[in-house]
Amino acid sequence: MFHEIFNDLWENSRWRVIGVISGLVIGILFLLLGFFKTIFLLICVGLGFFIGNKLDKKEDLMDFLDRLLPPGYHK
Repeated sequence: MFHEIFNDLWENSRWRVIGVISGLVIGILFLLLGFFKTIFLLICVGLGFFIGNKLDKKEDLMDFLDRLLPPGYHK
């Protein structure tokens, strides 16, 4: 019974379910850690996702840093 309800909900409202779960987790983090620690944690997770995504696509991270940073930083 629960399995059928969950499958139906997942098929018809996948992004709403993901949004609600994400909001719940972020809300709990705000309550447990506080505002600034939660923001720092979210930034770290975002950077980790970004770097992992670049590496999964076999892109060179140093090329990205060369475009991002001024000349002379990469030796």
